[in-house]
Amino acid sequence: MTTAEKLVKALIEKKLTCATAESCTGGGVGYAITGVAGSSAVFWGGIISYDNSVKRDVLGVPAEVLATKGAVSSECAAAMAEGARRRLKTDLAVSITGIAGPGGGSAEKPVGLVWFGLASKTGTITEKKIFPGDREAVRTAAIEHALNLLLEEAVRS
Repeated sequence: MTTAEKLVKALIEKKLTCATAESCTGGGVGYAITGVAGSSAVFWGGIISYDNSVKRDVLGVPAEVLATKGAVSSECAAAMAEGARRRLKTDLAVSITGIAGPGGGSAEKPVGLVWFGLASKTGTITEKKIFPGDREAVRTAAIEHALNLLLEEAVRS
């Protein structure tokens, strides 16, 4: 059973709904979830916020966060998850913002750096990971990690 299948099963059992806010994964988490039969009962949708204007205008990430902390930050990931949960009216929302590469990295924010946010009724957490490999490897690992974050929260709830 895939992580997405486990997630959908857990969400159905717990009567929970979820949404996504994705940047560097371009909708990959939503794609994985909607590949599971029955997911329409628990997945409301996702927002692909590849550009900062979408993070700001649709998800409600404060312009100050984008200007001072950047799009790839704990603060941005938290605001993205909270924005998706609020806009799509779900129990849970996960966000992903990172640098998949091959370019765009720096000493402070290397290629492979991904921030995750998870918003639920109990609050919002963020998590930082640095994944090895090329663009596809980083994106694949980030999608799997986001699915696991949602699954862990669904099981806990």
